[in-house]
Amino acid sequence: MSDAAVTIRVPGNHLMGTLLGEHDRLLRRIEDAFPRADVVVRGNEVNVAGHGAGLVGRLFEELIVLAEQGQRLDERVLERTIDMVRADERPSEVLTHEILRADRGRLIRPKSAGQKRYVDAIRSNVVTFGIGPAGTGKSWLAVAMAVRALQAGEVERIILTRPAVEAGERLGFLPGDLMAKVDPYLRPLYDALHDMVGGEGMERLLDRGTVEVAPLAFMRGRTLNSAFIILDEAQNTSPEQMKMFLTRIGFGSRAVVTGDVTQVDVSGGRSGLAGLEAILTGIDGVAFVRLGARDVVRHRIVQDIVDAYDRAAAGATPGGDGRD
Repeated sequence: MSDAAVTIRVPGNHLMGTLLGEHDRLLRRIEDAFPRADVVVRGNEVNVAGHGAGLVGRLFEELIVLAEQGQRLDERVLERTIDMVRADERPSEVLTHEILRADRGRLIRPKSAGQKRYVDAIRSNVVTFGIGPAGTGKSWLAVAMAVRALQAGEVERIILTRPAVEAGERLGFLPGDLMAKVDPYLRPLYDALHDMVGGEGMERLLDRGTVEVAPLAFMRGRTLNSAFIILDEAQNTSPEQMKMFLTRIGFGSRAVVTGDVTQVDVSGGRSGLAGLEAILTGIDGVAFVRLGARDVVRHRIVQDIVDAYDRAAAGATPGGDGRD
């Protein structure tokens, strides 16, 4: 980490308010994150000296690029940018990467370097496994990529499926038709789809059969061509179910399998996701992307909870956060 003093010239006074935040709120957050660096703002110049000056300088350079490209800077974006710069990543390449223009013109973008690796893997492979804890955007981004592929004409339909085991009930005992029975299990995917295409758009896709939802058991015996298939909560598949699903993939199709191996609810604990990477490693067109606490995009407390569980699993004792 360089301690040499650096000067960053902001190209235009109009960007200063965006970089510093209302009442210099973002500047204060940067100073709190790097307490041993001395940050002085004069006009459209930012001068940084002291421990970590080079890192803070790079942080401001990245923030300038984000601001120039229209990225709204707030405390959440700043926190992610600080984390990525500390990890020697390029926030300007991650946070400006456009996946999809969703309902009402809202842009869907990755919010961490891990999420960008995930969407890049989905784009480049036939089968992508997204493995990680809650809040890392596994299902959300999979649906975004599915809608993107559908709108681009790369596939003809989207198939959403999930093993229905969480409630300890069989589908036959639930009231209603198949859609009503499956609905509680696929609600997270429904919610993501609703956000991508809107309520009316989602209804049209479902009515036309362009989007199909079904429990995993209904995949048996089918060959799925020209489809974007999302298997959610895959840690709750059995090894037999996982093999059955993976052998359903047909020509022109793409599949995304999401799961969290720390939350296995399948009977007997025999998860079809656990140990699968060792079996499939080396197969062209298959990718595994592991997301972690740094990719959690929910409330900061969710990331802290994930970190706490990771420490407990590793037998470590809680300590500092490793920040300057």
